[in-house]
Amino acid sequence: MLQGMLDRMKSMTGHGRGVCQRNGLRVTVELSSVNRKKTEINLLLPRELDSLEGPMRDLISRRIERGRVQGRVVVEILSTEWARPRLNTAWAEGWVRELRRLARKLRLSDAVTLDHLVRLPGLFQSDGPVVPWEKLWPVAQAALQQALDRLVRMRQREGEFLARDLARRIERMRRAVAHIRARAPRAVERYRKQLLQRVRTAGLTQLAENDERLLKEVILFAERSDITEELTRLESHFRQFEACRRSRQPVGRTLDFLAQEMYREINTLGAKANDARISREVVRLKTELERFREQVQNVE
Repeated sequence: MLQGMLDRMKSMTGHGRGVCQRNGLRVTVELSSVNRKKTEINLLLPRELDSLEGPMRDLISRRIERGRVQGRVVVEILSTEWARPRLNTAWAEGWVRELRRLARKLRLSDAVTLDHLVRLPGLFQSDGPVVPWEKLWPVAQAALQQALDRLVRMRQREGEFLARDLARRIERMRRAVAHIRARAPRAVERYRKQLLQRVRTAGLTQLAENDERLLKEVILFAERSDITEELTRLESHFRQFEACRRSRQPVGRTLDFLAQEMYREINTLGAKANDARISREVVRLKTELERFREQVQNVE
């Protein structure tokens, strides 16, 4: 059961490579992803394959919810069918006009022939292979799907480690909160005894333990140092983390928000703490939360 829960959390870091050879073509797609708050997709394609960018971006965005994805696409021509040269007709017409003008100016009788043109550089264009969309896209799509599958699997494996680490951080924070909750009720009684001791040290021995002024001071202290609400909210955040672990949807943004809320509650605990042991537990909470927040930045 635990393993199934962990599998659902994904990292934003991964790499995948896919290769497909078909229709006299070989397409290689390499994808890598890193942390980003939003989804960013950058694809590097040959200029003559710009038409592939839109469909490829759509496929990637269906599988990747968060992170910066870098992609590189390489197309190799394995068949001469797609490597046909193209004639630069406009270039040839321009040369013929100029050569004829030159012949008239120099009173030459030789006519411009095809043999003259093929000797000049530039008649044949080589802008890249001319591959019909219906032949190229299925090969590119298959290579991209393969790369995406491998990228997602790697992100899932990384997510398992992240989930385990985050769960350990939450468990340590749970223990710290339990210690604080057990310690907090005794803090008021300790304060009452310390206050009474300071009064007696000051020579005011006539002040009774149930003196109204003493009781008011103790009650005021209890109100100022009451941390019940903060502890309850922290435990609620811990339960929300468990819900995130069970979710099949990307939870990185939710976990980031939870970390901010926990930081707020822990800071308030530290401000209200008037007990050395509680203060030590607050330091432990802050330490674990800082590590929790760092890891959350890697979650999709």
